[in-house]
Amino acid sequence: MAVEERSSGPGTDVLIRKVDSHVTALRAGLQGPDLELAERLASCLRELVVSTAQASAADRAQVRAAVHYFVLRRESRGRLLSVRSLAAAQRLVNRAAFQLGRPDLVVDGRPGRAGGSAAPDVAAHN
Repeated sequence: MAVEERSSGPGTDVLIRKVDSHVTALRAGLQGPDLELAERLASCLRELVVSTAQASAADRAQVRAAVHYFVLRRESRGRLLSVRSLAAAQRLVNRAAFQLGRPDLVVDGRPGRAGGSAAPDVAAHN
């Protein structure tokens, strides 16, 4: 998935590369709905990175934290990313999207399930 070149600095490029590299690694270990969810989360994160490149330091930090959580969240039992970890990343990414005024980027669906919305789960944490 290509990202339009709208970045405004090396920090933005680094975050997008981290997301892209992680999704590439996930493709080797995930499939079906779990992989689709990971791909949608990555797309959301890329857009948040680009759209907050000129935002406040606090907003950029929130996006950076979401990227790092998605990229670094791993289980040690042989699977690169467990379904539980993917659901936790989804909640965090969705919370960031809501808090940054981008409900259009909320990623619906749960690992292993088709459809459904994560929005009520996120709203409950605000």
